[in-house]
Amino acid sequence: MRRLFSVVCNEGPSVATAMQESTLDVSLRPMVVDDYDAVVALWRGTDGLGGVETHEALTRYLARNPGFSQVAVCGERVVGAILCGHDGRRGYIYRLTVAHDVRRRGLGRRLVDACLEKLREECIDHVTLFILKDNAAAAMFWTELGWVERVDLRTFAKYM
Repeated sequence: MRRLFSVVCNEGPSVATAMQESTLDVSLRPMVVDDYDAVVALWRGTDGLGGVETHEALTRYLARNPGFSQVAVCGERVVGAILCGHDGRRGYIYRLTVAHDVRRRGLGRRLVDACLEKLREECIDHVTLFILKDNAAAAMFWTELGWVERVDLRTFAKYM
């Protein structure tokens, strides 16, 4: 079962950009297909993310949403990743993860802010994300960023 969070993002940069980060030379850039192995390694090392996208599925997703998904890079190492896209009216965030050894430094917030800014550029003002129901750490993270849990909706899925 997944929990559904949602935010209307018609305001400026979040508080995250004002938060102090520990010194860490990390740059953000759009995710590309060549990041697949590094990003999958991060996903597999993160509790609460569920299954992993296939190479083909990620390739399609990135092609459909160019420039929205982001990676955080420290030197040559991918230390964070977030999938982001939209359907023309609503934005969606999936699979935010940051390497264990660089957590609690504002990197997750930076990745989220980069996605929200990209969505704002496309006039997308409502964003939804899904987390696993028992992922308390993720629920706390998103709540601290001002996201509101939607308890009025149920999600259904069909695997084809």
